[in-house]
Amino acid sequence: MTRLEPGQPAPAWTLPTADGGELSLSDLAGRKVILYVYPAAMTPGCTTQACDFRDNLGVLERAGYAVVGISPDSPEKLARFAEKEGLTFPLVADESKEVLTAYGAYGEKQNYGRTVMGVIRSTFVIDEEGRVELARYNVKAKGHVQMLARQLGVELG
Repeated sequence: MTRLEPGQPAPAWTLPTADGGELSLSDLAGRKVILYVYPAAMTPGCTTQACDFRDNLGVLERAGYAVVGISPDSPEKLARFAEKEGLTFPLVADESKEVLTAYGAYGEKQNYGRTVMGVIRSTFVIDEEGRVELARYNVKAKGHVQMLARQLGVELG
C-alpha cells in the first residue's frame, strides 16, 4: 500500500465539492493545505473531527493554511453534512476512492480486530509548491486538530 512521505509531490486531484462545483489541488497552489481524510460524513467521529476543524478554521487560516475534507461520500451527502454542521471549508467527494488510494488513505485496516478494506483516517499537509510536508495515518478523530496544530507550531485559541 502506498504511504506518502514528506518531500514527495502530493498526488494531483480534481473532485466534486459539496456545493456542486469542483476543486483541484492546483486551485490551492501557493497556499499550504491541510487535506484531511475521513471515512463517512454524519458519523459521530467524523462529525467531531469536522466540527473541530470548523471551530479552529480562523486560526488555521490566519496561520496560512487552507483546510479541505475528503471522503468517499457523494457530493449530495457532503452538502447535507456541511449544512447540518455549519462547515465553511470545502468538502470534496472521492466516490471512486482513486485519490484516497493514491494518498494511501484507502486500503486494509483493522476494525474491531478484523482486517477490512476501508478509508484510513489520515491527514496531509501540503506546502505551497504541492509537496507533502506531513503525512499522518490512522489518526484519531478526537483531539486531532490540537495535535496537528502543535506539530505545525500553530497556537489554537
